[in-house]
Amino acid sequence: MHFSSGINRPPYEAMDGFLQVTSGCSHGKCEFCTFYKDAPFAVSPMDEVEADIKELASYGARFKRIYLQGADPFILPYEKLAKVAELIKKYLPQVTSIGGYARIDNIANKSVEELRKLHEMGYSNFYFGNESGDDYILKRMNKGYEGEYVVEMLKRLDEAGMPYIMNFLGGLGGKGYGLSHALESAKVINQLHPSMVYASELTLFPDTPLSKDLLAGKFEEATEVERFEELKALIDAIEVATVFRAEHVTMPAPIRGSLPDDKKELKPLLTGGTKCHCVHR
Repeated sequence: MHFSSGINRPPYEAMDGFLQVTSGCSHGKCEFCTFYKDAPFAVSPMDEVEADIKELASYGARFKRIYLQGADPFILPYEKLAKVAELIKKYLPQVTSIGGYARIDNIANKSVEELRKLHEMGYSNFYFGNESGDDYILKRMNKGYEGEYVVEMLKRLDEAGMPYIMNFLGGLGGKGYGLSHALESAKVINQLHPSMVYASELTLFPDTPLSKDLLAGKFEEATEVERFEELKALIDAIEVATVFRAEHVTMPAPIRGSLPDDKKELKPLLTGGTKCHCVHR
């Protein structure tokens, strides 16, 4: 198998088969990110992809889902993604869905009809690292787009009927900025229909621009209490029907539920920031 940066995937994708179709990140400029810094962005040759699919097939019928590797494999144009799906169907006929990480601008090179066809081929529930809907934060973190563009692009997926996941990165605005981050992010989410909103928390790693800003006094981390208040405000403000999960390793305790139905159960778990439990659905 060919993996330029090791395996990267959300916790709930642990039982998937992993296939690299791109390496590195097509953007690679987010202020807080250390992922994929060990490999420049590149598209895997199709013969290499086919060889890796054959190797996955040699393990037996173990995988029902393939999670594509690379920071944003969904950047590939329709024709290449269709070819990948064709090869997966040929060698791994038991696979029913294909996903991976994605950037919001990965959608721009595909029409709604192409997205609809890709979904019919099995593509679904790509994990979009939009991180926020707050334009100040998106600009501050050099994400490369604003909240309006998030809505514009993801509405294409809604129209195409392709399910997708949106990320919320708690603490990204720093000390004193959690409420705006939560409310502006919910404002974006409420214009869309994500199958899941997955929350994680900002962790500062060395050698990132944001960690250097912290040392220079240009950024101050949100406190733990602020982060819980921010997450509670987000849950309270989300109005669309979606699954909400906050069970990443960066979370002090896992939280899971369905919105808006479980708001009454979820919000008290965040009060005080110390008595969280799972809500299983």
